[in-house]
Amino acid sequence: MDREMVGTTGRDRLRVAVSRSGTSAVVAPVGELDHHTADLLREPLDQLVEDGYSTLVVDCTGLEFCDSTGLNVLLGARLKAEAAGGSVHLAGMRPAVAKVFSITGAEAVFTVHATLDDALKE
Repeated sequence: MDREMVGTTGRDRLRVAVSRSGTSAVVAPVGELDHHTADLLREPLDQLVEDGYSTLVVDCTGLEFCDSTGLNVLLGARLKAEAAGGSVHLAGMRPAVAKVFSITGAEAVFTVHATLDDALKE
């Protein structure tokens, strides 16, 4: 897989790396996903869907925090990917991030994997 760093905020609160392989891509946000940093994740997810990647895996192992804006970015990416015949998988959520998904019920609409390796086996 080739890997590129997509962007960082001025305060370096979120970094996003993208790896592509065939028709799949792994997007790895590291840091805090919130109102101020959401576009750093939204933009590569949207671009990957537009570019025809059918399986998007969001590697959440480095995601320390996710608020409702971040959750909406992921839900929006899921809708766009499914409309294009693809899917979004989440992998390796930390307890604090998993709690947001559990409380809101969003975990029910995503395929969630314990690890990135598990997600890549799909």
